[in-house]
Amino acid sequence: MAPQREISAWRPGVPGVVEVFHAHYTEYAYPMHVHEAWTLLIVDDGAVRYDLDRHEHGTPHDTVSLLPPHIPHNGAPATADGFRKRVLYLDSSRLGDDLIGPAVDGPDLVDPVLRRRVGQLHTALAHPGDELEADSRLTLIAERLHGRLRPAAAAGLARPDRPLAYRLRELLDARLVEGVALDEAARLVHAHPAHLVRAFSGAFGIAPHQYLMSRRVDRARRLLLDGRPPGEVAAATGFYDQSHLTRHFRRLVGVTPGRYARS
Repeated sequence: MAPQREISAWRPGVPGVVEVFHAHYTEYAYPMHVHEAWTLLIVDDGAVRYDLDRHEHGTPHDTVSLLPPHIPHNGAPATADGFRKRVLYLDSSRLGDDLIGPAVDGPDLVDPVLRRRVGQLHTALAHPGDELEADSRLTLIAERLHGRLRPAAAAGLARPDRPLAYRLRELLDARLVEGVALDEAARLVHAHPAHLVRAFSGAFGIAPHQYLMSRRVDRARRLLLDGRPPGEVAAATGFYDQSHLTRHFRRLVGVTPGRYARS
């Protein structure tokens, strides 16, 4: 079989994400190199073996690998069929230099919950208009990475805060159409982003991005019943485009906006 080299790369509009990189390689091996950013890696098929700081590592199932900036590493397929990977390159606003030492000592984290969350983040990053979801998921991922690599420093961060949750809900209601980025919301209500997401989810049983999309879909239903076309409704309710409206509408209502309107 001919060697496979399939890639896709993009820079989403999410603070701290330098690049998203998806690749399928069968015979390609990376030479020793460094990155300026943190490398957050999951492997969907196959496995990768690599050297980091003169020690050999690998990526078995459910592993999340975190490679620090400026530390040389390489990479090669560990199986005959190669590997399929998804990578996030993150700047220091997400992961600070205090984690470099622990990440060098233990870059491969066997954590099914973290692995699932990273996969969900990649799904959100693939859809323009879901930046609040991606930002929220990345914030909680960064918090979990801190907890795994520096457990003493991360202890005691999560505390219930219902007044904070209500302040965020008021802000989301007021910015229903234009939306609000997570870091801006955190500044406006004077809270750490991770604490803000946890407080909201704990108080209402739903994540901030889920609440916002639910409210937008609810408003879209009213406008569709008024006879307005789906494309116009998407713009009027804060969705990126009609396909963005359709995806969330079908998820919450069970049918497309067009079918809902015709009913």
